[in-house]
Amino acid sequence: MKQTTSSLNLSSNILPFDLDLLPPTAYLVGGMVRDALLNRSRDYLDLDFVLPNLVIETAKKIANKYHAGFVVLDAERNIARVVFEQGTVDFAQQEGYSIEKDLSRRDFTINAIAYNFYQQKLIDPLNGLADLETKTIKMISIKNLQDDPLRLLRAYRQAAQLNFIIEPETRQTIVKLSPLINQVAAERVQSELNYLLGNPRGSQWLSEITKNGLLKPWFPEIYNNNLQLLEDIDSSIKLLQNQLKEDDFNNLFELQGEQTIYSSSFLQRARLTCLVSNDSKIAKEQLINLKYSNQDIKAVVNVLNNLPWLEKNQQNISLRELYFLFLELGNHFPIFALVALGENINNNLILNLITHYLDPQDKLAHPIPLITGHDLINSLNIKPSPQLGKLLTEVSIAQIEGKINSKAEALDFARDYI
Repeated sequence: MKQTTSSLNLSSNILPFDLDLLPPTAYLVGGMVRDALLNRSRDYLDLDFVLPNLVIETAKKIANKYHAGFVVLDAERNIARVVFEQGTVDFAQQEGYSIEKDLSRRDFTINAIAYNFYQQKLIDPLNGLADLETKTIKMISIKNLQDDPLRLLRAYRQAAQLNFIIEPETRQTIVKLSPLINQVAAERVQSELNYLLGNPRGSQWLSEITKNGLLKPWFPEIYNNNLQLLEDIDSSIKLLQNQLKEDDFNNLFELQGEQTIYSSSFLQRARLTCLVSNDSKIAKEQLINLKYSNQDIKAVVNVLNNLPWLEKNQQNISLRELYFLFLELGNHFPIFALVALGENINNNLILNLITHYLDPQDKLAHPIPLITGHDLINSLNIKPSPQLGKLLTEVSIAQIEGKINSKAEALDFARDYI
């Protein structure tokens, strides 16, 4: 069914190239059309065109004229990308004998709407406009989900992004097909998972995904308390926003400009910590299997290794013990704080530790040594050895405890300690 629209927020002005370079048979498809219909703005252009022929030639001609980047993404399937400063434009071979046939092979009806710039018309053969009106994610066919099982996860990701619901029949089909998720490359699963880890509604949909069995191949040990922790971490964010000044909150999570907490890697890693096993060795293997980076794995494992100690020793912790805790956590502390607050481990203690962490001059969280190893070697005639490192640690702790305050006192302390 063809529809003309005057309210659609799409004009050729959004194109980073002249419309004359685009064949009249080209159609804009996918997320850009959907988002324009929803009046959702984008900071970065991500345009997808389908053409019945001359795909590579069209992309190359546009790239050459504007001296833009050009790459063939899939020579066999005729898919190419042109990279402009303001975004990317992908060109793909139309599947089937018509644009309607091409759209029928997509995942959900809301993503199966095409737009022709020359005719200024929408092509909506599967009533995607109606589903946009009701804010519903609805599958096109079971076969389309079977053809690419990543679409099972994508339904939840798009529901979170758009604040939509998933149609009951589609939901039931996803649950039925959930064993197929094993066929999807780990990198692709991780990508969808990361979208949810950084979404304001991510915790809700991660819980739904887990209950429907889609994460079982990677996180077989997820229990209800893991899912509850996801919600509790969201509550912890609100607690910190109420307890901390805005600048302190932003500094804690290294937010700048227009960034929000949901763009913070700290929150995403805190949520990821909820999904993995409580056993750090098993958690590490789970994250390796999902192809997470060494930085992500190190952060999650570090938090898991230190949480049990704090939970067991949350009363009357000495400065010495806190010194080692900060030393162990390093810049992973904000993740640790979020998870600890979610676990309800002595909130007053955690808030106090955050105060220490936010002060760059704080001797407990950010100790500045009074002396160096060279000072000890030169002044006390000590040879380089493991004893040297231990001695420097004791000097730092004595400084934190207020026993010494100068280089001379530090050297005297070290001499007496020896």
